[in-house]
Amino acid sequence: MTIKLSIPAERIDWRTKGLWWPGPAVSLDEFAAQRHHLFGGAFTWPVMVAGRAALLHNIDTLARFCARHGLEFAPHGKTTMAPSLFAAQLAAGATAITVATAGQALACRAFGVPSVLLANELLDPGPLRWAAEQVQQGFDFLCCADSVSGVRTMAAAVASVPGRRPLRVLAELGHPGGRTGCRTVAELCDVARAVAEAPGLELAGVAAYEGGLPDAEAAGRYLAGVRAAVHRLSVERLLGDEVVVTAGGSKYFDVVADRLAGTWLPGHRLRVVLRSGAYISHDDGIYQDWTPFRRIPEEGSLEPALHVWAQVLSTPEDGLAIVGMGKREVAYDEGLPMPQQVRALDGTLRPAGGLRVRAVNDHHAYVEVTAPAAVAPGELIRFGVSHPCTAFDKWQVIPVIDEAHTVVDLIRTYF
Repeated sequence: MTIKLSIPAERIDWRTKGLWWPGPAVSLDEFAAQRHHLFGGAFTWPVMVAGRAALLHNIDTLARFCARHGLEFAPHGKTTMAPSLFAAQLAAGATAITVATAGQALACRAFGVPSVLLANELLDPGPLRWAAEQVQQGFDFLCCADSVSGVRTMAAAVASVPGRRPLRVLAELGHPGGRTGCRTVAELCDVARAVAEAPGLELAGVAAYEGGLPDAEAAGRYLAGVRAAVHRLSVERLLGDEVVVTAGGSKYFDVVADRLAGTWLPGHRLRVVLRSGAYISHDDGIYQDWTPFRRIPEEGSLEPALHVWAQVLSTPEDGLAIVGMGKREVAYDEGLPMPQQVRALDGTLRPAGGLRVRAVNDHHAYVEVTAPAAVAPGELIRFGVSHPCTAFDKWQVIPVIDEAHTVVDLIRTYF
């Protein structure tokens, strides 16, 4: 299946971070067709790249996982905000793209994404009216509510929108100390009842998020409570024939499959939707430890796809190298970048053993150099990154490379 989203015409020129392109502007497609080598002069440092083989492997792995477990998949688009990657995920079997904000939903609609799940409360009247209008035109859209007052705000906002199709809403069940979501099943029932009774709204099901819990056992208890709460809504006759139950970050999707997959809601057509997002690029940091595939290796594995190449600028004292890469270019909120490989001035590659990033400024990294390791000004270092959700947003254009460091495509992001 080919999925073609409407991607705005974009061009490469002097404004494109990471590329060295002082001449006339060219389109992204034209640039990619030229098959530049990463170290051939079309790039300046630092630059973040994505490995094509790893991206495709990860997309296929989660698609197969969901298919095996009977889950629908709505990968979280906030990770990449890249329509080309959305298209690849939809082509692999995803049924929707998840977003976190109204602005991200607007971008997805502009790209032509057919179905969007806003995994958050939407209370801004303007975007609410827009969403209701788009629903009248056939847009498949879901958003969340976790308070009766919020439901009243939603109903008031969509009241002026003509049409017969209601705005579909998920009542959200949270947990103590978590993010949004009702804290008790009684509150959830109140919210669900308010949605079911509000003109212009329709209760579509229940949303949950387990990613902030400390371990798989806690996530399992919470998701068991979500399942029990859905049964309660059914007993209260608040659910329609079709019921959406959605959960899942990239940390406990195995637990989501274990606790929520299957046909456990008699009398309803149950759709269980997973929302993992960071899986697409994985990482060399927190998700190496967090990925569920460490618990279920027989189900597959993910590969880190993102790396930043940066240049050694100075070796001002023994044991210290200053590298031209900082907070503007690399994620640092969930672990500092990890040196992996050094490219010498003659182009040869060697392992980066003995190197460790100890701090980053806006555009500089302080790299500790432990003997016998050594680096020289002008050499390049490849860094692994931790937490892709704060890596993609630092780059408008990300080169996609093959195993030979040839650029085969460009990812355009829209944050």
